[in-house]
Amino acid sequence: MLRFRTYDAGAVSRSTAIGLLYLAPASAPWILREASPPPPPRPRLLDRVREAIRTRHYSRRTEKAYVHWIRRFIFFHDKRHPAEMGPAEISAFLSSLAVRDKVAASTQNQALSALLFLYRDVLDVDLPWLDDVVRAKRPQYLPVVLTREETRAVLQQLTGVPQIMALLLYGAGLRLLECCRLRVKDVDFAT
Repeated sequence: MLRFRTYDAGAVSRSTAIGLLYLAPASAPWILREASPPPPPRPRLLDRVREAIRTRHYSRRTEKAYVHWIRRFIFFHDKRHPAEMGPAEISAFLSSLAVRDKVAASTQNQALSALLFLYRDVLDVDLPWLDDVVRAKRPQYLPVVLTREETRAVLQQLTGVPQIMALLLYGAGLRLLECCRLRVKDVDFAT
């Protein structure tokens, strides 16, 4: 049901009537109705990606990395929307990462995971498996294990906070960021 307000022709100025719809001829008193607000714009693609990541409780660093790879994928294909692209474009992008940019295999896998997340969870498109992707080579690393003497020599060179962090990293098996996030009250100094 529409509610109309009647106004005397001299009571409303022209500047006040902007955004209002005129429903009566000019000779009659003005009957004005406020224009309905425009529908909210559809969220942009990267906003939809962020929302999907946050609803799945992924970490902020994962969100940042996925948005970076999706943006880079879009710019690689001259700002085409991913809904217009398919497996051929994804394969071209991932192969370019390995051949032209010479990224590590784990970096290429992270880009692949970001694109699969985009298509599977945001755009709801099932992609066939990508067989024609040139994969980055994984280097052959031999594990480096320090002897007790070498470890003591390294720890003796450190003093203060770096020494405590090195002891925690080596002794407790913490990762670097886990160690950096520790607070003083998290560490038991009792000997």
